[in-house]
Amino acid sequence: MADAPEISVVVPVFDEEGAAAGLAREIAAAFAGADYEMIFVDDASRDRTREVLTGLKAEIPQLRVLAHRANSGQSRAIRTGVLGARGDIIVTLDGDGQNDPADAPRLVAALKAGPPTLAMVGGERVKRQDSQAKKVASKIGNGVRKALLKDQANDTGCGLKAFRREVFLRLPYFDHIHRYLPALMLREGYEVAFQPVNHRHRETGRSKYTNLGRLVASLSDLFGVVWLRSRARLPGAIDEL
Repeated sequence: MADAPEISVVVPVFDEEGAAAGLAREIAAAFAGADYEMIFVDDASRDRTREVLTGLKAEIPQLRVLAHRANSGQSRAIRTGVLGARGDIIVTLDGDGQNDPADAPRLVAALKAGPPTLAMVGGERVKRQDSQAKKVASKIGNGVRKALLKDQANDTGCGLKAFRREVFLRLPYFDHIHRYLPALMLREGYEVAFQPVNHRHRETGRSKYTNLGRLVASLSDLFGVVWLRSRARLPGAIDEL
């Protein structure tokens, strides 16, 4: 692809007018000097998120803004960004500002330093800045998921990830897929790795999920991914004759 950047940073946002501008500027600072583009995907926000972002395009020339006409959820917004991305390496961050963009280049470097079979380097949040109830629910959910899927991940809820675009597009798509990327990439025969990353307080807006809502969705998705793993058959190396 002519003039394609090496890295595409994809950020899904929904009603994040208070966080979007600051996050975009932090991403620009973190990737200063890198060959990258920044894609914010507005998931039909009801506030001024898209106006705030489009107003930054002159200040940040690497910024692109894609907008859904109907709210479709975080996973679909991530997929929209990946489909529209021009880079071979994708970096994702949550749009609420709790992921620290300063950690992102380190994940990209680890991915690039790994073998071609390494498809993703995910962040694992340390010193999480969430409510005690959310941390307990997350710990239980992560433990059950890891036991059933053997996905090597202690924290699939961390939005900060670096992965290969081509591998992501091989995966079966479903809502909430972003929480199951390690298991699905392992299912395709790739490797995954993890590094500790910073986690920050949410300064503006509010969480789009409740603990109960997250639990109901995760149970359905979990059983679906268990089934997908049970139906996987890998051919090993492929030879062209």
